[in-house]
Amino acid sequence: MIKAPVLTQPPMVKRQERLTEIYYPESDGKPVGETGFHIAALFHLWQALRFHYRNTPNVYVAGDLLFYYEEGNPAQFKVPDVFVVKGIPKHDRRIYQLWKEKRSPCAIFEITSRGTRSEDVGSKRTLYEMLGVQEYYLFDPLEEYLRPRLQGYVLVAGIYQPLKPSNDGSLLSRELDLVLRPEGTLLRAVDPATGEPLPTLDEAVDQIVDARAIARAEMRRAHFETLRAEAEAQRAAVAAQRAEAEAQRAEAEAQRAEAEAQRAEAEAQRAAVEAQRAEAEAQRAEAAETRSAQLEAEIERLRRLVGELD
Repeated sequence: MIKAPVLTQPPMVKRQERLTEIYYPESDGKPVGETGFHIAALFHLWQALRFHYRNTPNVYVAGDLLFYYEEGNPAQFKVPDVFVVKGIPKHDRRIYQLWKEKRSPCAIFEITSRGTRSEDVGSKRTLYEMLGVQEYYLFDPLEEYLRPRLQGYVLVAGIYQPLKPSNDGSLLSRELDLVLRPEGTLLRAVDPATGEPLPTLDEAVDQIVDARAIARAEMRRAHFETLRAEAEAQRAAVAAQRAEAEAQRAEAEAQRAEAEAQRAEAEAQRAAVEAQRAEAEAQRAEAAETRSAQLEAEIERLRRLVGELD
C-alpha cells in the first residue's frame, strides 16, 4: 500500500495575515532544460511515470512545475524537473502549494547539468531534506560532472543517505517500487517484476498502434479462416448430400435386385412345380402304356387260348 508523509504544518512555512490576495506566478521565466538532451530526459521520465500511475488513484506526477513551500512568500519556490506525490488527487495543477496540498513529494528528480550543479547538490538537496522528501535523485545525462551519472538519496532519520547503485548503475526506488536505470542520455524507469522499462506516452502510442495492427491482422486471418471453414462446411455438406443420394440409389438397386431374386425364385418354384407335374404326367402315361400293353398281351393270350379250344 502506497503511503505518503502528511504535513500538518510543513517545515519553513510562515503564515501571515494578508489584506490582499497574494499572487503566485506559474512560471519562473527560465527554460525547461539546459539542452535538448536534458529536456528529452525530463519529459521521457515524466511521461513514463504518468503512464505508470495512470490507473493508480491519488498519485500525482508533475514535471517542471513551480513548487511553493512557504505560504505568503511567492519568492520561496523551486522547480523540480519531475516529482511524485502520494495521497493527493491526480488532476493537473498550475502550481504546487505545499500548505494547501499538505503532502510533500515522495520522490523528486533533477536532470542536472554543470550549470545547475550548485543548486541541485546544494540548496535543493538541503530544502528537500527539510521538507521530508523521502527520495531525491540526480541524473546527469551528459556526464558533465556526476560520477556515476545517476545518484540517489533516501531520507533516514531526517538525513539524506546515498543509495548504493547496482553494477549497471541502476538504483532501486522503494517509494516508487521501480528500478531507475540510465540508458543513453535517458533515465528509464523499469518494472522490477518484468524487467521491462516503462513506456513513455509516445512509446505507449506506438505499442497501441502495433497492437492494433496485430489485432487487425488477426481479425483478417480469423475472417479468412471463417470463410475457409464455411467453404469446407459447404463442400462437406455437398459431399454428404451426394453420399446420401448414392446410398439411396444403392438401396434402391438392392431392393430391385432383391425383387428380381424373389421373382427368379418364384419362377424357379413354378418351374419345379411344372417339372413335377410333367414328371407325374409322364409317369401316368407310362403306367397307362404299360397297362395297355398288358391288356393287349392278355387279349392275345385269350385269343390263342380260344383258338386252341376250337
